[in-house]
Amino acid sequence: MLSERTLITICLMIATLMQALDSTIANVALPYMQGSLSSSYDQITWVLTSYVIAAAIFTAPVGWLAARFGRKNLFITCLVGFTATSMLCGIAGSLTQMVIYRFLQGCFGAALVPLSQSTMLDIYPVEQRGSAMSIWGMGVMLGPILGPTLGGYLTFYYNWRYVFFVNLPFGIIAIAGLAILMPRTTQKRSTSFDFLGFGVLSLGLAALQLALDRGEELDWLSSSTIIVCAVLAGLGFYLFIVHMCTAKNPFIPRAAFMDLNFNAGLITMFSVGIVLLASSALLAPYLENLGNYPVATAGLIMAPRGAGTMFAMLIAGRITNRVDPRLIMLFGYFLLAASLFMLQGWTPDESEFDMMLTITIQGAGLGFVFVPLQVVAFYTLSPALRTQGTSLLSLVRNVGSAIGISITSALLDHMSQAEHANLAQFITPFDRPLQAGGAVTKMLDPTTPGGAALLNSMIDTQSQIIGYIDDYKFLLLTTIPAVACLFLMRKPKQFTAPATAHAVME
Repeated sequence: MLSERTLITICLMIATLMQALDSTIANVALPYMQGSLSSSYDQITWVLTSYVIAAAIFTAPVGWLAARFGRKNLFITCLVGFTATSMLCGIAGSLTQMVIYRFLQGCFGAALVPLSQSTMLDIYPVEQRGSAMSIWGMGVMLGPILGPTLGGYLTFYYNWRYVFFVNLPFGIIAIAGLAILMPRTTQKRSTSFDFLGFGVLSLGLAALQLALDRGEELDWLSSSTIIVCAVLAGLGFYLFIVHMCTAKNPFIPRAAFMDLNFNAGLITMFSVGIVLLASSALLAPYLENLGNYPVATAGLIMAPRGAGTMFAMLIAGRITNRVDPRLIMLFGYFLLAASLFMLQGWTPDESEFDMMLTITIQGAGLGFVFVPLQVVAFYTLSPALRTQGTSLLSLVRNVGSAIGISITSALLDHMSQAEHANLAQFITPFDRPLQAGGAVTKMLDPTTPGGAALLNSMIDTQSQIIGYIDDYKFLLLTTIPAVACLFLMRKPKQFTAPATAHAVME
């Protein structure tokens, strides 16, 4: 018979998996959602960025909310809200509704991972916390592994809306189990929170994300909307920095930014965050639209990325206490850069084996960076700042992911249009293939509606391929500052892999 602690662990894992799944499960369904919601590619990525930016913003006040209202009350409230907003996403009838519901889903989901982790630490004795966190971390990794595959299966055999409906049964199980079994914590009514700092930071992040999401559609600074968003973003970040430097108890402690290792870790995590979701968001439309793979097959091709990450985390967790963590991270970045370089050579005719190999290498690179990063980033940071440091790392990762998705989608749209215009200028009646005669010449005759449409389709495909190559070049360049930061980090005198190493993945 299962013990009460085991049952609580299962419920916590379900809650964590729900949040992890929803960060990747919608990727392969984006092309189908794009048609149903009548949106362009850069618009449909708002479905991803709205969720990620909401999770980034609302991760910060989780600790205060748990202390103020009680961890159990907050956990169950967030689970109910996450499950309800998942159902709303499934019945959304327009892009506006979907983005609003996904933002709310991210707000509720932001608390699930930190609350499940802290609850696990509470219910297990000190001598078992290391193994408990390892099990919890491995369970967390099932989300990114199952996400694209499960999303592809549900979309192919049912409908993309089931990508969100699947949360309902698991949500009910987790809510019922935690309501019955989860122990209550004391509520601290007198705790205070820096609402001003949180407010101006949220303003800056939201305005920046809105500017990046709509910039390509509105032609950037030629639009008054983008100018207003840019001004608000700059104002929000400026006020946050001034407030943090002058307030007595700022939202983020000033001392955290005095640590060189931790600051280098923030830059590294931001860089990884850009690649983490942006590359995944690019893969799904590439495989489905250019490679003409069924959505279920596209999900299977993307699955090895998570498997590579899980395998690398297992290896890194075992050798981090024996090998300089900076060397492990350097090896991880080498794999990450190699995979991005390989992606630049992709064409729609690429074999499935080569695709899965490239994606697996990318996942392994991410895994080899994440685990040792926790050792180096927190090596010189004061123990009193570790909780805030963990939240700040999570915040930076989510912001990097949201910005990465927005920039790559805008860059893809812009470069595809530019390359389409560039390639079209070479199609003239004087081209030899158009003068050779025969069936092919007639089929590609630009003076006929059918020939012009076929030529345009061929040019559009080639221009999109070039656009994806430019995106992967951009992602490759983002790894350079992070690699440079490795040389600024101090080498730990004694390597000790932290129990929370796996938690940073979500």
